[in-house]
Amino acid sequence: MPQIKHIKNALLLTMTMGLLALAWPQPPASTTGSVNPVPILVELYTSEGCSSCPPADAFLQTLDQQPVPGVEMIVLSEHVDYWNHVGWKDPFSSSFYSDRQSVYGRRFGLSEVYTPQMVLDGAEQFNGSDRDAAGKAFTKAVTAEKIAVHVTAITVESANTLHAHLEAGPLPASRGNSSAEVYVVVALNHAESQVARGENAGRTLTHTAVAENMTKVGEIRAGQGFNQDIQLKLKSGLNPDNLRLVAFVQEAHQGRVLGATAQPVK
Repeated sequence: MPQIKHIKNALLLTMTMGLLALAWPQPPASTTGSVNPVPILVELYTSEGCSSCPPADAFLQTLDQQPVPGVEMIVLSEHVDYWNHVGWKDPFSSSFYSDRQSVYGRRFGLSEVYTPQMVLDGAEQFNGSDRDAAGKAFTKAVTAEKIAVHVTAITVESANTLHAHLEAGPLPASRGNSSAEVYVVVALNHAESQVARGENAGRTLTHTAVAENMTKVGEIRAGQGFNQDIQLKLKSGLNPDNLRLVAFVQEAHQGRVLGATAQPVK
């Protein structure tokens, strides 16, 4: 499977809605004249119990609208549970995402984790409302070499089981004995809450790409790829029309993200 090429030529592009102006490198055209979008995995650690999180949630929604030509923003809203004791239990929160954020915190040498925190490709972290910091991180992330990741044949059976075919890699042989982990995430395209208590009491909060579950489905090593059918049990009551499937390959121990993709379930 071919690797996504490095970006070469600089081009000034402007993010929509006057968010920020960035010097974005332009992806090279293929021999057919088309452009290979550069995938960037954007993880936002957030909580409905946090009054400073809604602006970051809104920023993530804007990124999900794909405002930059040649770049595919693959966004995930990962709701932590450590705000649940301050008056409002976030219905989308999970200790899994709190634990995942804590691993990033140790990797980045932070004294403590916080919300809203945005992590780009497992390589850069910053306050999710700091759009200047986001611009600098995006500019760096768009030049990183990526492996191709593809998800096809997505179906949902009546027994709330999602089926899909996932391909990724191969990892460059130059990576020696290193390994990477393959993850899939079922996420809600749109979610909304009427918050009754806590710091956001009385507000209607909206979210995009809310991670419902994240599952490690395999590992690959240098020179190897991934080619496998996968099955995921969905929570009862989820509407397939409101779901997307995100897949990504990440260096072991929650390192740099090496490739990612997102596809609608229906």
